[in-house]
Amino acid sequence: MKRLWLCAAAACALSASTTFAFAQTADARGGTQDLTQAPRMGTWGFDLAGEDPTAKPGDDFFRYANGKAVDKLVIPPDRSRFGVFDALRELSDARSRAVIEAPGAAAPGTDEARIKALYASFMDQARLETLGAKPLQPELAAIKAAQTRAELARLMGKGASSLYGSFFGIYVGDDAKDPQRYAVILSQSGLNLPDRDYYLTPQFADKKAKYLAYVAATLTRIGWPQAALRARQIVDMETEIARVSWTRVDRRDDDKTYNPMTPAELAKAAPGFAWASFFEGAQLPQVQRVIVSENTAFPKIAAIYGETPLPVLRAWSAFTLADSASPYLSKNFDEANFDFHSKTLSGVPEQRPRWKRATGLVSGQLGEALGRVYVDKFFPAESKAQMLSLVGDLRTALGERIKKLDWMSDVTKGKALEKLAKFNVKIGYPDKWRDYSKLELKPGDLYGNVERGTAFEWNYRIGRLGGPVDRGEWEMFPQTVNAYYSSTKNEIVFPAAILQPPFFDPKADPAINYGAIGGVIGHEMTHGFDDQGRKSDGDGKLTDWWTKEDAARFDARAKILSDQYSSFEPLPGAKVNGGLTMGENIADLGGLLLALDAYHASLHGQPAPVIDGRTGDQRVFLGWAQAWRSKFRDDALRRQIATDPHSPDMFRVNGVVHNVDGWYSAYDVKPGEKLYLAPDKRVRIW
Repeated sequence: MKRLWLCAAAACALSASTTFAFAQTADARGGTQDLTQAPRMGTWGFDLAGEDPTAKPGDDFFRYANGKAVDKLVIPPDRSRFGVFDALRELSDARSRAVIEAPGAAAPGTDEARIKALYASFMDQARLETLGAKPLQPELAAIKAAQTRAELARLMGKGASSLYGSFFGIYVGDDAKDPQRYAVILSQSGLNLPDRDYYLTPQFADKKAKYLAYVAATLTRIGWPQAALRARQIVDMETEIARVSWTRVDRRDDDKTYNPMTPAELAKAAPGFAWASFFEGAQLPQVQRVIVSENTAFPKIAAIYGETPLPVLRAWSAFTLADSASPYLSKNFDEANFDFHSKTLSGVPEQRPRWKRATGLVSGQLGEALGRVYVDKFFPAESKAQMLSLVGDLRTALGERIKKLDWMSDVTKGKALEKLAKFNVKIGYPDKWRDYSKLELKPGDLYGNVERGTAFEWNYRIGRLGGPVDRGEWEMFPQTVNAYYSSTKNEIVFPAAILQPPFFDPKADPAINYGAIGGVIGHEMTHGFDDQGRKSDGDGKLTDWWTKEDAARFDARAKILSDQYSSFEPLPGAKVNGGLTMGENIADLGGLLLALDAYHASLHGQPAPVIDGRTGDQRVFLGWAQAWRSKFRDDALRRQIATDPHSPDMFRVNGVVHNVDGWYSAYDVKPGEKLYLAPDKRVRIW
């Protein structure tokens, strides 16, 4: 099962302007402004003051559209980057806080009571200081008591429903080749740095050294014996796991990662790990079939597990538990966790205010309970209706493009159009809300609440095994600023929180809306036909529905796009990985092309108006570029390049527009300008 997001948690953003009211905390503004109001961009949807007229569009279109705004933007001290996505997340946080802190007592047993209890438990820092590491003691005692690898493997399996770490990830999701059923899916794990490159490449050597110090300090905080020695052994062991782990490029291949096995076959293939105990810990002792993602890595990781001395495995389990639990413990744990994971790895100077983190926890554990109130207060019905109309426009545009492709046979075109016709669309919020009535949350028990919430979610997932896939389920919450395509459900999903200016503004010039939210819609649609999404059919089944010749032509074009992006070097020695970012780059290119087509169709043959000297086509491109205004810290950018399937934002603009013929005519881009590509060098896929 693959879900392709418009942006990762820290991978998308925009920027400030004189008319864009970036949400700030009430603490910073003294409570004098209503921070729950959506922002506006300029008078017709674009921030003219943010342009840099000294930049030539053909040399750097990102700079031309965004330069002055980016120059003026100061990244908040609790952020690794900042821009539009971040600003809208601030807005969503402020709105969620307003819901959570609404005055009045909540009736016992209601979702409102659960929300307030969880929030209160996170905000009660004084109580956490009195507890210290005490909440961890039962789990630490279990780790110390484990005298065999089988007992430790059982605790790792229990990590699916608790905060224990594991060498192997386990979850329940749609079966890619039988998308009407759920499957148990296993993946490689065991690394606590962001990626294998952090262990193996010189550019991250300083981060690895600081990780060693963090492991030793964490073990010391929980009173683990021989902390310095065990830390060195843990980092050495994780380095060996990194060596045998798959790269992120391989891990995004839907064909390579679909490897169904019986538990007996898995035990034979990877004999160094106690699989029966692991499944018992995960409450799946009778599981008959699993899908192994990185199949050739499993035997090697299992061998490392089988060869590592038990004291080291116990120390690793204790560290991963404490590391995961640190945000829910006393200040010494929490601040050390922030100092390493955010300050050291992403360059963030200050931790986010506690209320924002509390709101994030509530959204994570009670997302639909919070979302239901969020939608009632902040998502007008007319927004959903207008979005459905826009989706229809983009769907028509994609259908017309498929029909006109000169590199695809009629046979494959027919199946592509069939898949497009079966696209499901979800906008704003789910039709059916989750039932949280069995989740017990207490105002004075933060760690316990997190554990019970984790167990509740896992029990919900495994409780559905054997039953049909819930086609109405959402993988994001209404208050999430993002969007996604699901290959197994063949659907595009747009939560309410992204349907705000500057992405979607009913009062904006239509060209801006087509360039911004239209580009987002087209992006998600194109994911159904990117290098991985194209492998699933209209029913969501992973199957080869292409002719061999058409697939070869597609791959050749995608390779050219990959090579283009691999030449981009946003920081010295840190180049974009065109293979890792392939799907998102194809989706960005398709999204902008579809947005432009749909805008043209909306004019019904009439000329587009000129606004402030900008033509209609120019405004579509400006709407797209404005959506990716951003500024970032160097450490965060290096981390994104190593781990994120999305290209850095400046290349989500420049890397796309120079492949679009309409951009050249809109801005009279000529040979010799830096972004110019000859017509035969421009990538044409969808």
